[in-house]
Amino acid sequence: MEFQLFLPQMRMTFDQLVGRARAAESAGFVGISGMDHLAPPMAEDQPMYDAIVTTAWLAAHTDRLTVGSLVLCDAFRHPAVLAKQVVSLDHASGGRYELGIGWGSVPTEFPLFGIGSTEPRARVDRLRESLTVMRALWAGETVDFDGEYLTLRGARQEPQPLSKVPIVIGGTGPKTLALVRDFADWWNVHTGEVGRVPELRDRVGDARVSIQQMVAFVPDESERAAVTELTHRRFGPDTSAVIGTAPELVDHYGALAAQGVERVYVWFCDFAAPDTLAAFGREVIPQL
Repeated sequence: MEFQLFLPQMRMTFDQLVGRARAAESAGFVGISGMDHLAPPMAEDQPMYDAIVTTAWLAAHTDRLTVGSLVLCDAFRHPAVLAKQVVSLDHASGGRYELGIGWGSVPTEFPLFGIGSTEPRARVDRLRESLTVMRALWAGETVDFDGEYLTLRGARQEPQPLSKVPIVIGGTGPKTLALVRDFADWWNVHTGEVGRVPELRDRVGDARVSIQQMVAFVPDESERAAVTELTHRRFGPDTSAVIGTAPELVDHYGALAAQGVERVYVWFCDFAAPDTLAAFGREVIPQL
């Protein structure tokens, strides 16, 4: 099992984001991912940086971490623009960029900013067209494309990616599973749906399984109450966050690995404090 740090680029300065990325790299995390919203969900009054710019900045200030977003919203960018951004990040990072992409988890953003359709069918169908176009552009093809949402005539881009850009797509709906099967290297599954992985596995081709999970690391039993209080204050008393000491987390992740999960995007409830990252890297990651 491998671990990536999920770190929303909000409520922090760029220096703080870089500090946490470097701490994660030192601790043994293999990657870092932010999120992609025009306004932070349920925290619209909080400052938040652009996903692509933040990813480029973190790539420039790390050496080994895979960088990306969980996930970019397809409707925010024309696929020709995104294809060029992806290749640029791929080259700038020395092949460390992964494209996480979806059809929009917060539909209220669409009418708020006048972007795209709120209809699920339209959004998932447009994502298929976008992935088809991007894959053709990355292959160096001259693209003529007539879709319901996209039209390209004689479109071509250079350079091509250094190698195959990994793609992450999440979800368990029938059309999303088909996208995972046809385009994705990683299938990100909602934690509440992990039990369905064996049932759905043959519908996603060779894609490997990942999950994103909120985690509250308890460094010592004497601090459990304080950590729990912080977690409930940040995410609410009904949060699905996993609260535990290192041995408890090792057992938890071991059980997920037995269900076929190969990657965890860890969303720390304390905003990924460097001390927490170091302890997690010392006491949890090596055991998995």
